[in-house]
Amino acid sequence: MGKALIIGCGGVASVTAHKCCQNSDVFEEICIASRTKSKCDALKQKLDGKKTKVQTAQLDADDVDSVVSLIESFNPDVVINLALPYQDLSIMEACLKTGKNYVDTANYEPPDTAKFEYKWQWAYKERYEKAGITALLGSGFDPGVTGVFSAYAMKHHFDEIHYIDILDANAGDHGYPFATNFNPEINIREVTAKGSWWEDGKWIETEPMEIKKVYNFPQIGERDMYLLHHEELESLALNIKGIKRIRFFMTFGQSYLTHLKCLENVGMTSIEPIMFEGRPIVPLQFLKAVLPDPATLGPRTVGKTNIGCIFRGVKDGKEKTYYLYNVCDHQECYREVGSQAISYTTGVPAMIGAMMLMTGKWNKAGVYNIEEFDPDPFMKELPKWGLPWNESFNPDLVD
Repeated sequence: MGKALIIGCGGVASVTAHKCCQNSDVFEEICIASRTKSKCDALKQKLDGKKTKVQTAQLDADDVDSVVSLIESFNPDVVINLALPYQDLSIMEACLKTGKNYVDTANYEPPDTAKFEYKWQWAYKERYEKAGITALLGSGFDPGVTGVFSAYAMKHHFDEIHYIDILDANAGDHGYPFATNFNPEINIREVTAKGSWWEDGKWIETEPMEIKKVYNFPQIGERDMYLLHHEELESLALNIKGIKRIRFFMTFGQSYLTHLKCLENVGMTSIEPIMFEGRPIVPLQFLKAVLPDPATLGPRTVGKTNIGCIFRGVKDGKEKTYYLYNVCDHQECYREVGSQAISYTTGVPAMIGAMMLMTGKWNKAGVYNIEEFDPDPFMKELPKWGLPWNESFNPDLVD
């Protein structure tokens, strides 16, 4: 069917590459490109023997001309951006210059400020329309599947959705006193930022981790969860009919929070450069270097994740509640593709989103968030590739 260029070679990219190779009817060839080519070569070795042809390349994704050059030489049908959020715009620019479809899993974030929002990427809409290409934004799990769940709920279960609570629970245990399940720099920036939710047409801001709730998650049990700002709130607020409020909650264990507070108190989570032995270093980047690499957590992480959305709204004049969620087992993910469930739940939807564009099931030029497409073909693929979904019409609500 075609070729995909995967930019990035962390835990998520590894899962996406494995899934592309499992789906060789669509992905005949992939190229894995990263700043460190040896990581790409090591991943290629794991994929040897698969029907999908795999090649690797060294790439500085910050450099538009380098990305353009690689795209021109490999000539993919789609570029899957699994690099850092700071590199979204340079890769989008390169796709525009080469006329290639673009997929990512996280929105743009400027390196010098922990402020992630869609305005920078949405600004490309008209140029992508004119070029006749598609940018599919946020094709991970949250954002990603949470948007597909929302579009599916809207299409099949509601005339209007008034309230959405997105709940992300990780009950996995990796045995370390402190480690992050995805890129430590991005994770800590996200968690230490102010929380916010969207209600009645405006943002309401909170202090970091100020709002805590306890929720009884199916297959996991009761967990403490905290209100965070999260990027899909911004697009769902625009795209879901009738919406009055959207919130996002994520679970954290006490050990994680205690360590994080201590690190914050001593300045280790700061993104402001400091002088150290005559040269500037960013404390958070140094901390990232000493923490366990999330890609190494797979073999030692046990337990499950549960990520989903609780919807409340109206159908045929009657109030209705609907809960859509996925439960994923860390060890099952590791046995299948060598990664823990956090990487798995993001890497699988990245492959499916790319497949939607390559097969023409999703086909409209411009820049779109995932909930702006027909959810049905995506929902059909989720269980096939390892992310079965569950539904409940009488869930516990978040007070």
